[in-house]
Amino acid sequence: MTVLDLFPPEAPAEFVPEPAIRPAVVELRQVARVFPGDPPVHALRPSNLVVADGDYLSIVGPSGSGKSTLLNLLGLLDRPTSGEYLLDGVPTGQASEAQRSALRGGRIGFVFQQFHLLPHRSVLENVLLATTYSGVPRKERRQRALAALDRVHLSHRLHFLPTLLSGGERQRVAIARAVVTAPQVLLADEPTGNLDTTTSDGVMDLFDELHRDGLTLIVITHDLSVSGRAERRVRITDGNLSEID
Repeated sequence: MTVLDLFPPEAPAEFVPEPAIRPAVVELRQVARVFPGDPPVHALRPSNLVVADGDYLSIVGPSGSGKSTLLNLLGLLDRPTSGEYLLDGVPTGQASEAQRSALRGGRIGFVFQQFHLLPHRSVLENVLLATTYSGVPRKERRQRALAALDRVHLSHRLHFLPTLLSGGERQRVAIARAVVTAPQVLLADEPTGNLDTTTSDGVMDLFDELHRDGLTLIVITHDLSVSGRAERRVRITDGNLSEID
């Protein structure tokens, strides 16, 4: 009998790689927004928030809670009074307006309660316009617009004017316009506010599909049924953010 018989070598443990840490697409570090006045209005109190790549987050709160202020900060439409906002790892606090505009156009897609479609331009033209200001190469623009409209199930409405579409269809055009540039994050502000319940469910089903495809979503709403579709929920009340379990 040998030593190996008495103490056979252990089988090598199976290597299990550690799960990759998803990078933050959105990160707020003690971000606050105060509007001057007597007394000053603390629209957003010092807040921290991390939204990872592929997250689906809803921010829920009543009217006057600070939702619009937060949306404007996240969308680089306003600057915080204090703190730092990193978008896809890029600090934005000291960025020039031109740099912020480039970040906004290339990395953020917007969907609003009001659809903001040009009424005298066709569905396809409305989506194509979004590619003009975001650096999409000219030769790719039409194909990408067609693909985005196919993605929201509107390939049969390419040459319709928005005035001939239902509310749900107009919101789908707005979503196609938002995703045609392949943004890092989609910001949706009350995306079902102008829609009936059945149509709202269809739009939210589309958001679910986009999320399954890997898009990072932040939906700002006062509607609990809309916020409940998200994987994570944050409540904003009187400018204070708190995660909902």
